[in-house]
Amino acid sequence: MRRIEGAILRQWTAADMAGEHRFPSEFLFLVLRDPEVQATFQVDVRDSWLYAAMEANIPVFVPGWEDATLGNMYAGHCMAGDVNNVSTVRIGIETMIWLADWYTQSSAESSIGFFQIGGGIAGDFPICVVPMLRQDLQRKETPLWGYFCQISDSTTSYGSYSGAIPNEKITWEKLGLDTPTFVIESDATIVAPLIFAEVLGW
Repeated sequence: MRRIEGAILRQWTAADMAGEHRFPSEFLFLVLRDPEVQATFQVDVRDSWLYAAMEANIPVFVPGWEDATLGNMYAGHCMAGDVNNVSTVRIGIETMIWLADWYTQSSAESSIGFFQIGGGIAGDFPICVVPMLRQDLQRKETPLWGYFCQISDSTTSYGSYSGAIPNEKITWEKLGLDTPTFVIESDATIVAPLIFAEVLGW
């Protein structure tokens, strides 16, 4: 992370001085396009999912970014006065609003499945966009997730943040009674590439 700190700090300060506000992933896309950073790449860009998302202009929603190494670095630079406006990097609530807009537009075109790799906030935050739209905004026409599949090595139990079984998600209207659900209890670093290879016909 220290390798990219200087590069991302340049992006943060430039945006701060210009009065611009971007999501965490948008700043990382700028860093990935930086020729100085590209000269230090240690892996083939074909093996980077973030680089592929940048090239394909796929939105990357990053819940809880504040609770991460870059979030800590950003807080430090705000406290040190390198970045004057703390909202230069857009916050988690804005991320949910962005996700809600994306889901509303995309689900109008086709059903959207939820493929959860791992757990914690990265899994629970995005799945909650459906009950938020249906309950908090009273948009009852919002379709439920088309399917739910989770790869997890967390201990399965009711009330678990990462290991809650799909049936528990029905009570929150994250899923419906008839939503196809699948739980794969294994190491995601092994299973996910195998599934993606099958889906993509590799």
